Order: sequence, then structure tokens, then C-alpha cells
Amino acid sequence: MKLNKVLLAVPLSLALLVPTAALADSHGGHSTASEASMEMATATPAGELRIALDTTLTEHAFLAIEAMRKGVDGAEDFDQAAGALLANADDLSAAVGSVYGDEGAAQFDEVWKSHIGYFVDYVTATAEDNQEGKDQALAELEKYKVEQSKFFDSATGGLLPAAAVQEGLDMHVDQLINAFDAYVAGDFETAYSLEREAIHHMSMFAESLSVAITTQFPDKFDNTSADTPAIDLRATLNQTFTEHAGLAVMAMQDGADGAESFDQAAGALLANADDLSAAVGSVYGEEAGAQFEETWKSHIGYFVDYVTATGEGNKEGQEQARAELDQYILDQAAFLDAATEGRVPADALEEGLTAHVGQLLGAFDSYVAGDFDAAYSSIREAYAHMQMPAAGLSAAIVDQFPDQFNATEMPSEMPKTGMGGMADQNSFPILWVLVGLMLATLTTVVAVRTRKQ
Repeated sequence: MKLNKVLLAVPLSLALLVPTAALADSHGGHSTASEASMEMATATPAGELRIALDTTLTEHAFLAIEAMRKGVDGAEDFDQAAGALLANADDLSAAVGSVYGDEGAAQFDEVWKSHIGYFVDYVTATAEDNQEGKDQALAELEKYKVEQSKFFDSATGGLLPAAAVQEGLDMHVDQLINAFDAYVAGDFETAYSLEREAIHHMSMFAESLSVAITTQFPDKFDNTSADTPAIDLRATLNQTFTEHAGLAVMAMQDGADGAESFDQAAGALLANADDLSAAVGSVYGEEAGAQFEETWKSHIGYFVDYVTATGEGNKEGQEQARAELDQYILDQAAFLDAATEGRVPADALEEGLTAHVGQLLGAFDSYVAGDFDAAYSSIREAYAHMQMPAAGLSAAIVDQFPDQFNATEMPSEMPKTGMGGMADQNSFPILWVLVGLMLATLTTVVAVRTRKQ
């Protein structure tokens, strides 16, 4: 699946470059020379490409797994879940066309959507307990990997060799299939663990793909690098925030449905929160980490309260949960304002958290009402919106700790794209501390918004 995302990344980087930059600008509202400098560090042309690819590729992994689950469950919203996945594919095809022309877009679209069809075949065969059908779907996916790998090799002029792309696709397909199989077997803990791995893996692939594309077309990206400490920070925050949005939405749906997997869905969301709390503590100390954890997890609790009240038809309970979320927004915004020494003002954070909570609650309310078209539209909007806080927070952190983000040269080699995090994490211990802070901030924003809905 890495290959699919490679194609996606190239067109998206060009097609989505301006909109991503606009999100960053609208969120920050910076005006000083120092702030302009930090935005330059995190919002370079190459950086915008990487973020566009990161968002689209991780969203693909998220939507693919959720659509597969909906399919095997025979859920009423399967068509809309599959539609969101196909809409993501359409975005990718259009992006490819913006770089390689109509012919390249058509070729990509045919190959890319074929693999989505093979996943559907696997889900259908699983529901029918048809082992032969499952084996056939897996065989088709093997052929797809070869075809897609050749496409990316050719499109990038060999910067993404077919063998390397196929290795990435092997990992991605395995993650999705194994996550689905674990879900069907009732091993929800493994299913959600693998979903998070699949999302994280796509973020790593976005890094490699963006480096390949900027190397292939340096003039189109002002000869900037997609792989600097500042961009690494922004990308890490982007992946964590978008993941939070996706996990929050699905945990809410599970709660409303009384699904057996609710505890594990909520557990994945809390695992994301634990990562954020530990990161905050690594930057601001144990006391600040504990304060963040208490505030952050309280909002998750309010979110659960809203879901519970909705299930009981308790409007008073819903309003109480919303009131608690409103207070949470104020508390979290004040904390982050102080932590970033005013670089991310409380009023701006409040606005962002309010928007996010509204998007997630809107998606949930639409789902409960059976308006699945609106629900999945809101889900995609919420996922994309998380690019904004990642952009604003990363810019603030880079400005707060400039000495840790002064590398701007182009990398001498393609970055490694293994599972479980960024390559050479230990090379930038302070950077990761900052990442923790950023993640915490962004997560807070996302969490608040989730509760508001």
C-alpha cells in the first residue's frame, strides 16, 4: 500500500500545497519577524507536500480499515464508509493528474481502485466463510502490488524503486488484512493496535515519498527539504492529531451502537492520550505532565458522557457534557498558552478547539440520526482540519526552541521508513520532547472538539 500512497503523495503535494499553507496561516495569525521566520521553517513548499501526503495517506489507512469492519458487520453505513474511501481515492487520482497528466491519472485511478475492490472481495468472502474467495482476493492483491510498484518506479524516475515500494505495500496490506482478521476473530485489542500501526506506517511512507518527489522536482519546491527537524516535528504532530480525530469518531460510533469493540476503541484513543501526556512531561516536567493528563483525559470522559446521554435520550445529560467540554476548552487553552509562552494565544486555541469539538459532535449526531452522508463528510472534514493545529503548534515550538530546529539542508539519502516512528529518533532527543509538547497541545485541541460535538 505504500506504493499507492506514493502516487497519491506526488499529486497531492502539488495540488494541496496551497490549501495546506492557507490552513497554517489562518490558524497562527503571526505578524512579527520572528514568527514569520518560524513559519518559514515549518511551512516550506517541501514541508507542505509532506503534510498533504501525510494527511491523505494516513486517512486512506484509517478509512480502509473502518470500511472493512463496516462491511463484515453488514452495517447500515457501509456504503457511506466505502464512499469516503473512494472519495479519498478520487483526490489521489486528481493529484496524480496534476503532476503526470490525464493519462497518468487514469492509469493510477484504475490500478488504485482495483486494490480497493480486492479488499472488498476479501471482506465479502470472509462474511460468507469462503476460504477460496479469500485466497483469490489475496492473490489479486499480490498482482496489484507488482503493478502499482512498477507505476511508482516509473513515475518517480527510479527514486522509489519497485522493490522498495513493493516491500512497503506488503507491510501495508498485511497490516490492514491482519487488523481486519483480528476484528472478525473478536481480538479487538490486536485489531486496534494494528490500525494504529497502519496509520503510523503511512506517515513514514509520506516522508519517503515527499523526499523522492522534491528530489525529482526541486525547482517546484524552491529547493527546500521535506526532511528537516522542523518539518519532522510538524509531521509528527499532524499524524497524531489526525489519528486522534479518527479514533475519537469511531469510538463514539461504537459507544452509540453498544459495540463489543467499544472498550478497545476507547483504549486506542486513551493510548494516544498517554503518548501525549508522556511527551508533555518530558518537556515541562512531571507536574506539568500530570496536569495535562488530568485535563486531557477529563475531556475524553465528557465525550463518553455525551455518547451515554445520547443513547439514553437524555438531553439534559447532553447539555451537561457540552458545558463540561466548554470549560475544558478554556482550561486546556490556558495551559497551552502558558506552555508556549503566548505563542499560541488562548483565544486562538479556544476557537480551534471549539471548531474541532463541533465537527466531531456533528459527525456523531449525524450518525445517530442515520444521516450517514453528513456523518462521513464531517469525519473527513475533522480529519483534514487537524492539519491546522499541527501547523500552528509546530511553528510556535520551533520559535520557542530555535536551536533545535536549525537544520535546513537537503538530506544526503532517502529516509528510512520502518514501523513505529521516525528514523533516527535518538538523534534529536530534545526534538522529541518538543514533539511531545506539540502532540499534547494538538491532541488537546482535538479532544476538546470531540467532546463539543
